[in-house]
Amino acid sequence: MILHDFIHFPARDPKEGHRSATPLELMFDLASVIAIAAAAHGLAHAVEGAHSLQGIIGFLCSFFMIWLAWMNYTWFASAYDDDSTAFRILTMVIMFGALMLAAGINAVFANERIWLALLGFVVMRLGMAVFWLGAARAHLERRKTALRYAAGIVAMQVYWVALVVFVPPTAAMYLPLFIVGAAGELFVPVFAERHGTTGWHRHHMIERYGLLNIIVLGETFIAITAMIQINDGSAFPDPALLWLAVLSAVISFSLWGLYFTDEDHLSGDEMGHALLWGYGHFVLFAAGAATGAGMLVMLQVVDHSAHVELRVAVLATAIPIAVYVGTLWLIRDRLHLDGAWQWTLPVIAGTILLIGFAAPQMALELIAVLLVLTALVRRRLTLQQKEMSHD
Repeated sequence: MILHDFIHFPARDPKEGHRSATPLELMFDLASVIAIAAAAHGLAHAVEGAHSLQGIIGFLCSFFMIWLAWMNYTWFASAYDDDSTAFRILTMVIMFGALMLAAGINAVFANERIWLALLGFVVMRLGMAVFWLGAARAHLERRKTALRYAAGIVAMQVYWVALVVFVPPTAAMYLPLFIVGAAGELFVPVFAERHGTTGWHRHHMIERYGLLNIIVLGETFIAITAMIQINDGSAFPDPALLWLAVLSAVISFSLWGLYFTDEDHLSGDEMGHALLWGYGHFVLFAAGAATGAGMLVMLQVVDHSAHVELRVAVLATAIPIAVYVGTLWLIRDRLHLDGAWQWTLPVIAGTILLIGFAAPQMALELIAVLLVLTALVRRRLTLQQKEMSHD
């Protein structure tokens, strides 16, 4: 009876006013920051060491685990966060799992069995299962939905444990089976919400996703800071590295400007739209973090300490930038803009890719200018839409 009363999470009103991120959610994001930084560092190290394919696979696998746990917690908190002691304790348990995952990410890139990362991930996911059981107790209208969430999450953890225990990471079937597991995790919300959708708060979700976008773009700040650092006793940073830092900062600020426009990202609460927006951000977030990793590779190349040529470093930066811009169109602009302007971001994404492949010597300069112009144009389009809506 005590446990029943303790783990008991009633639904929140999805229409309540002035809903914003809580200090607990921000603390949760901080735990995710550590894991994201570990994944981005692993990608940069692999690419500059001429192991790009292995690094990309390791990055996507590790980032998926981080993002999935963050995403599930964020949507649940939007619907059921009652700021109770039980909610806080379970959140902190999941945070500790995130830190364990961060500590074990090196094994993902080294093609070793991911015991520590798996343990951290399972802790995070089982914590979510307990959350859903608490929601099932308190929210009888969505009891079946909550129980389906809990059952689906537990079933997937059995799958992950079996995969890591019985299939070595060097086996040919390991990656396909990992992809199957990822698909299974993504199917859990689809499976659960067939019996009634949970009442998440739209503006709260927009804020939460925006905050994580700032976090992933923060990986570019780590690279920029490293470029400016003075390590040889000089009185001033190396001019070439300082110029690289300026270009990287312009790119980072422009990506921020492209994402944060005045119109809402999530324009409705339909299940299909919410899934596309929520899941589509996995690609955008991964691309943002990978951009920071690419900038670190650029630093190593300019500093003559990498094992790859300039073209590889440029592509390691240009490709994720293009993916970021293209994904932003998919989840937002194609729904908010009309006419020819609707295709602005896909054209820009394609142009960035072309620059990366065709003009590596001047690529960052050209990409920086292009992104600044795009951010200014996109801002102007937003202002025009606001003016039209007020007429």
